[in-house]
Amino acid sequence: MALVDILIGLFVGLVVAASVYLIMKMQLRHRIAMIEKEFRQTWAEQEYSVRKDAAERSRYVLKGKIAEHMVPIVPEVFKHNPSDARFIGAPIDYLIFEGYTAVKDANSNEEITVILADIKTGNATLNRTERKIKEAVENGRVRWETIRIDF
Repeated sequence: MALVDILIGLFVGLVVAASVYLIMKMQLRHRIAMIEKEFRQTWAEQEYSVRKDAAERSRYVLKGKIAEHMVPIVPEVFKHNPSDARFIGAPIDYLIFEGYTAVKDANSNEEITVILADIKTGNATLNRTERKIKEAVENGRVRWETIRIDF
């Protein structure tokens, strides 16, 4: 009789343990499904805002690039002869040889002034490299070199 009671006890314990396991497993799956649903919803919301932000930034960059190229034909903004300007693009936008066209085309004795210029739109500011170049020019760390090649 004692062996039968032990076996019944083990069987009942096993059934209870299996039932608790299955219930906990179902609860865990339900909780995981809820978290996944929340994650997908949050992801979709954030993805939309990230894509929108990226598109806006891209638009600003594109407008800036267009402005860089078009500014020489806007005399209200660009106070130099467009023929004196050379677009470089990086690390600065323009190298302007003020007076170059007059010297070249009209044999003028006018002095030529070399100007390094960068075009900015909106609230854009000089980046670190551009600030360093500006500082070099302002502190007179500019020189001329003639590089000769003999073949």
